[in-house]
Amino acid sequence: MQSIIKPHIRMQTSDKVFIFSGRATADLARRVAEIYGIPLGNSTVFQYADGEFQPSFEETIRGGTVFIIQSTTPPTDNLFELLMMVDAAKRASAGKIVAVIPYYGFARQDRKDKPHVPIASRLIADMLVAAGVDRLITMDLHADQIQGFFNIPVDHLYGSSLFMPYIREKFDIEDVMFASPDMGGSKRAGMYAKTLNNSFVICYKHRNKPNEIGEMRLIGDVEGKHVILLDDLIDTGSTICKAAGIIKASGAKSVRAMITHPVLSGNAIEKIENSELEELVVSDTIPLKRESSKIRVLSCDWLFAEAIRRVTTFESLDNLYETTIHHKGIIHRIEH
Repeated sequence: MQSIIKPHIRMQTSDKVFIFSGRATADLARRVAEIYGIPLGNSTVFQYADGEFQPSFEETIRGGTVFIIQSTTPPTDNLFELLMMVDAAKRASAGKIVAVIPYYGFARQDRKDKPHVPIASRLIADMLVAAGVDRLITMDLHADQIQGFFNIPVDHLYGSSLFMPYIREKFDIEDVMFASPDMGGSKRAGMYAKTLNNSFVICYKHRNKPNEIGEMRLIGDVEGKHVILLDDLIDTGSTICKAAGIIKASGAKSVRAMITHPVLSGNAIEKIENSELEELVVSDTIPLKRESSKIRVLSCDWLFAEAIRRVTTFESLDNLYETTIHHKGIIHRIEH
């Protein structure tokens, strides 16, 4: 019997990297791609008259590593658009799909705090993996345990990489004290205080219902200090503004807030402008609704660009924080 020789098929992989953006974070994505050193990928979103939309990649991504940058801010269209782009990339034979979610929405729903409610952050994790995400890069999750909702690698970046250099340059560290606006943020305030060899205070609050504060008290002495309130997100601004008023009335020289995600719903910006806060420092994981003389934005574009570079070159992200502190948060361009 004559043997049949099967042709040898050589599997080829591509080291081609693509960076695409959803509509919610387009400007940030453009700057990330520019710092990384490649043009932002060409994609479009066709909008139907009834509100239905359809994203489309306008270039070949077969075999490549595709990074899709999109913050899942309200409305839920932004989340669904990201899921649809992931599905489109998978069906276009992308080699690897990385979701870059600067602001991971619905993260406040990370547990059942009362009967008959969903764990929405877990639901979204399942949806992302089911859609085809191979890896997630995000920043300052509302709760660290959300990483455990994923069975894929999660690279969790920290807003302290932006804020620490700013604090070191602007203040005499000995005059600084950190504050948490609630008990849940005490770990974050403690980390800043330990790193800079400072102390911290806590504002204890009791809520009547979501976005409504019943009572707030200050635990600790702030007399004669420049106090910096720390949190992962600011929504209506009520908690931060009330905390700033209590801290200022307790003898602080000044009160500032450094918060990663500027959700700033409703009239939050007006509240900040009329509060005791001298300055609100935020990142650009979410575009500001409007500028304000009291709000300063520190861009996280270089941080995500460096994270993407390390993912593509299989380098560790463990020392990313120390690296950014050393460089004072300034990376003009990443050389490959």
